[in-house]
Amino acid sequence: MLKSMFAVIAAALLLSACDEPPPPAAAPPPPPAPPTFMVFFDWDRSNLSSQALNTIQQAATAYKTRGAARVTATGHTDTSGSEAYNMALSLRRANTVKDALVKEGVPATAITTVGRGEAGLLVQTGDQVREPQNRRVEIVVMVPAATTNDMAYCRSLAALWRKTSTASPAQGPVPDAIAQCDAGNTAAGIPVLEKALTDSKVQLPPRT
Repeated sequence: MLKSMFAVIAAALLLSACDEPPPPAAAPPPPPAPPTFMVFFDWDRSNLSSQALNTIQQAATAYKTRGAARVTATGHTDTSGSEAYNMALSLRRANTVKDALVKEGVPATAITTVGRGEAGLLVQTGDQVREPQNRRVEIVVMVPAATTNDMAYCRSLAALWRKTSTASPAQGPVPDAIAQCDAGNTAAGIPVLEKALTDSKVQLPPRT
């Protein structure tokens, strides 16, 4: 009698467990913040120090490692001087940084310059205050988010290459392109994979 009761209870527990909805899928992690670089200026100046040039070189390197990235150089001033003068000064600073980035190999067409004058103070101060931290250009290197279709196409190219290629998976630019796809940088991964498959006389999958 006890055995049969235990069997009924166990069956009921099993059925109730089956009725429970599956746990919700974990939310994907947020995308990493784009790298930001700070270039600082002397009072009322827009020329670049050696430290500023070193920072700009780092920003250019970040751009080159991210494929089809966009760079925004946003100029700022402190609150000393008139608002109109500071707006023009902030734009001069942004354009100076842009010129230096171009010299480091970043295409001018990939750079957007913005002048914000006294807006967006890094250190909050009153009016007519000379604050070194506010005399700056912020450089942001951002990769446009890939669309769902781009991600699916990039994965299908990678799968097709794995299926048809006889090359070692550790050789050549294709593994790097697959890694770019996995990281969401499809603009860097897709062209390399398309070329590798086309060179191997493999028909490319349809792209929607």
